[in-house]
This record gives sequence, structure tokens and C-alpha cells, in this order.
Amino acid sequence: MRRPVALRLQAAVVTAAVGVAVGVTLSTPHASAAAGAATGYATQNGGTTGGAGGQTVRASTGTAIHAALCGRASSSTPITIEVTGTINHGNTSKVSGSSCNTADGVIELKQISNVTIIGVGSGAVFDQLGIHLRDSSNIIIQNVTVRNVKKSGSPTSNGGDAIGMESTVRNVWVDHVTLEASGGESEGYDGLFDMKDNTQYVTLSYSILRNSGRGGLIGSSESDLSNGFVTFHHNLYENIDSRAPLLRGGIAHIYNNHYVSLHESGINSRAGARAKVENNYFRNSKDVLGTFYTNERGYWQVSGNTFDNVTWSSAGSENYPAGPNPTSTTTVSIPYAYRLDAASCVPDVVRQTAGPNTGLRVSDGSCSPQTPPPTTAPPTTAPPTTPPPTSGTNLSLGAGADGSSKASGTSYGNVRDGDNSTWWSPVGSTGSISIKWGSATRVSRVIIREPSGTQGSIGAWQLVNHDTGAVLASGSGAGAITFSATALSKITFKINSSSGTPRVGEFETYAS
Repeated sequence: MRRPVALRLQAAVVTAAVGVAVGVTLSTPHASAAAGAATGYATQNGGTTGGAGGQTVRASTGTAIHAALCGRASSSTPITIEVTGTINHGNTSKVSGSSCNTADGVIELKQISNVTIIGVGSGAVFDQLGIHLRDSSNIIIQNVTVRNVKKSGSPTSNGGDAIGMESTVRNVWVDHVTLEASGGESEGYDGLFDMKDNTQYVTLSYSILRNSGRGGLIGSSESDLSNGFVTFHHNLYENIDSRAPLLRGGIAHIYNNHYVSLHESGINSRAGARAKVENNYFRNSKDVLGTFYTNERGYWQVSGNTFDNVTWSSAGSENYPAGPNPTSTTTVSIPYAYRLDAASCVPDVVRQTAGPNTGLRVSDGSCSPQTPPPTTAPPTTAPPTTPPPTSGTNLSLGAGADGSSKASGTSYGNVRDGDNSTWWSPVGSTGSISIKWGSATRVSRVIIREPSGTQGSIGAWQLVNHDTGAVLASGSGAGAITFSATALSKITFKINSSSGTPRVGEFETYAS
């Protein structure tokens, strides 16, 4: 296979300058919860809803994301994880549990379903850290940036893919994200958006893919033909050598995308793949559609596309460009409804809508960006920093206490003495503390209090029925936690992440 050449990073700077010259002024409201609904092939096969209907938690580290997955009642319990800040190797560790299968150095969505990951606040960035989906279904990834994920050099993650899917993945919607590298294979990077080994019903929408040797693929080899039913719409591909995308078998619907500076090839349909390519805008690029680097031909249906300063190579062995006057070689029937913007306005529409922190704006099909209504989301399970006033009897008073470890000068008993000026701390940044009774006691509410002046150090946590191992609740931060009334003899507060050394002044328990 022909390998991509080194990137023309200077060209990317020039293209960016052109974008500024257009004069489009954008406001940048921030998403606070999953918004809009899936589009394209992600609406088929039962649809893609992610964590809708489940609890919402907030995470600022990769470990906290894993802890949220592991804290669910089962691997299919719906959950929305709101992500803030920078997620990197230093704050992403494996977390174990019956509802997850995670790993160090990668956000691992493996053997799970019904999950939404959405960036909130001032933005969520996965820095040199990829997102890996394997044996999973009904996943939404929205409003985040994934950058500089490497397969060689240091650090490495996810085989060098920004987002990679493999091994029986179904119904994934990736929306309003930026996926970017800083070079090609020789600089240690691989693909930005890869699907292989039986991945189907996927939509990539309103996203930016840039500065990479490889935009992405469907199928890892000419024999990996079990993938397909993928929609790409309203995306910006910029400063890419090839694979925008590479299709091996299957069906793809590619519409209203803006392609700028594709240096070697663009949409590469091969090994029997069929692509419907309509109303896209191709600018300053080479060989934007065809079959390249193989004699295993693919097919395309074309209409409404604009080719602005596009050059075409001569046809020959392992090189079958669709141009200079592309015509259809197949027909593709699309099973879902969609609205097409005219190709002439695609650059402006995509510039105003694609990527994170654009208010999750979408096109209305008439070249006018719109802000979608937010999807109704349940309140976050992360409790408030300041606990509410108490009522009822604190069952921890007079009970026993133990834990996984205790830092020098602290005591387990300090969390049940009614004095918030004394505390327990683990040895290190994680650990667990328990309240226990001599017989089963009914509990439905817990309040975790941090000593004055130390608030905010507790990160992701799980509240566990120590008798059975069942997770009663999960979230982040100190405060009030409510859950279904449970009779137990021991309840454990497990801290999975923190900023610095966490302190628990009081671990209060209540029957109601």
C-alpha cells in the first residue's frame, strides 16, 4: 500500500488564515448536557440514544470516567458522563468492576452499552489519549477534542487512533468533536477515526479532522468487509494526506462535508464499497474521489458536489480517480430522512457548526445554522459541595468504622464522632472508609463532609454495600447522596480519584 507523505503543516496555517478572512463571527456557548438527536445511519438498527434516561455524573480525569462506568449497576445501565478539563496519561488509570473493562492510558469503552460522553464547561480535551470502543453499542461522544494520539514514540495510546472502533461495535454517534494530529505515520500517528472488524451503524457529524496523514478508515484490510452503514456529514477535513475516508466494502453516505488540502487522495472507495457522495465542497485538493493504491475497485454515486481547484492524476494500475469529471458508477438507497445544504454554502455552514464549543449548532438544510433544543437530562448525581441541613438521626454516631488505609495522624473513628474538625485520610490519593453496625441497618441517605478549608479534594467515588459488593451510587465531590433504602451491616465510601490528599471529616448515615 502506498504510504502518505509528510504533512504540509504550512498549508494548514494558510488555510486557517483564509478561514479568518471569510469574516464569519462565531459565538461560543458551551454545552451543559447532551443535545440534539442522532442523525444518519446511527438512527437505524434501533437508534442511538447513549446514556439517555440514566444518571449523569461529571468527571475531570480519565480515572473518573472509568470509575463512572464501573460504578453502574450493570454494563448496560444508561449513564451520561460530563467531562471537563484535560484528560491525559497522568490522570487515566484502570478501574475494576463488574460493569466495566478498562485499561491504563486509554479511555476504554469495552463490552459496554448505553453511554454518553460529552464535554461541558470550558471544554474537554483528551491529550495524547485515544478513545477505544470494542464489543460495545449505543455510544454517543460529543463536544470534545482528541489530539496527538500516537502509535509509536511516547506516550502511545489506542494504536495511534484518536477514536478507534473494532470487534462488533454497533450504533455510535460522534458529533461536534475535533480529532487532530501533528503529522503522519513517520511522526508516530495513525488514523483519526477508524472502524474495523464488524463495526456498523455509525455517524460522524459536525466535526473537524485535521493535520494528519490518515483521516480514517472503514475496514482494516481487503478481507475485513464486515463494516459499513456509516454517515459522514457537515465535517471539515483539513490538511489530510489520505483516507478521508478509506472505505473497504460496506456502504457510506457522505454529504455536506468541506474538504480542504487533501494532499494525496480523499474518499477512497475500494474492495466493493459503495459511497453516496453528494453536495460536498472540495477545495485545493488532489484526487478527492476514486479507488487508490489497489486494483480492488469500489463504487460511488455522485451529485451536487463542488470541485474548487481540485487536481486529478492519470488513471493506471492501482490508481482509478473519479475525475476530472466524476460520474456515478452505482446507486445507493438511503433509508433515513435528511436535508441537504447546497454545496456552495457548505464552507460557511461547516465553519459555523463543526467542532466542540460551537453551541452544538446544526444546519437546518437551508444554509442557516441553528441551535438544537437540549435533550432533557436528569440532574447530576455529583452532590453539592455544601451539604444540606440534616434531619433525623445520624446512624454513624456510636457505630464502628474501618477502611483500606489511614494516613499518619488520622483515624477511622474521626468520621463518626460528630466533629468535622477531625478527619480520616487514606495513604495516597485513593482509598475507602466504612461505617459498620453489629446487625443489618436500613440506610437510604449518606452525607460526606470535608473539613473546613479542604473542600473540593474528593473526586470520583462509589458508595458500596459492603455486604454484597453492590454499588449503591456513584459520582464526584463531597455532599449528600441518596439511594434506594437498603438494609446492610457495613457501607463503604470508595474514593477513586482526588486532587491531592482527600479528607473525610464526617461520614453520616440516615434511614431517610
